[in-house]
Amino acid sequence: MTLIEPVKPQPEPSEIKKYSASFRFWHWANAIVISGLLITVLINSTILTQNSALQVRSVLQKDIPAFSPDQARTAVGLLQDNVWDIHILFGYGLAALLLLRIIAEFFEVADRKFINGFKKAWHQFKVIKKEREKAKHDVVVKSIYIVFYLLLLIMVTTGLSLAFRHNLPFSKSLQHSIKEVHGFCMYLILAFIVVHLAGVFLAERKESKGIVSDMINGG
Repeated sequence: MTLIEPVKPQPEPSEIKKYSASFRFWHWANAIVISGLLITVLINSTILTQNSALQVRSVLQKDIPAFSPDQARTAVGLLQDNVWDIHILFGYGLAALLLLRIIAEFFEVADRKFINGFKKAWHQFKVIKKEREKAKHDVVVKSIYIVFYLLLLIMVTTGLSLAFRHNLPFSKSLQHSIKEVHGFCMYLILAFIVVHLAGVFLAERKESKGIVSDMINGG
């Protein structure tokens, strides 16, 4: 008599998540950390400035007539240092998230690996030449993300060099240049955020409705 093996039920297509839980966590954690970094920079560059020192002095002079401009600058400087300390903590978080993203790329299933997705889009565009407009769009989008990851790597590297400048003798002579590169990359990341948000807005209105909810629940 032939034994009839029970057939294992196959998962429904809807059960297969478009975005893994680890990637979704990374995406939103990265958004929070980068927002924290930008907010701390914004506070120190717009609120805690030399003008703030003058305002502090003008207010405190009413109760403390001997309060000097140097004391006002010192007070604002201490506040700036506290904000930079928070900025550095966010920087450590960004470094940890970037390391996690690199590690996760090795452990993701083949269909979810970023590099495989890029290769597939490039092959579709240059070799197969089928649905080239969609393939071209995918190549452009993934290329922008490659630039973004490189910017994160530069930001983390330069940021850690500045945070540990007292322990890195080579960074002392290059500190100004490192700071310039770090600041310039910040503006490029701001540009990426604008492009990213605009792209998500357009995708929601066109071919990729529900892309935001997909990044929340997995798709």
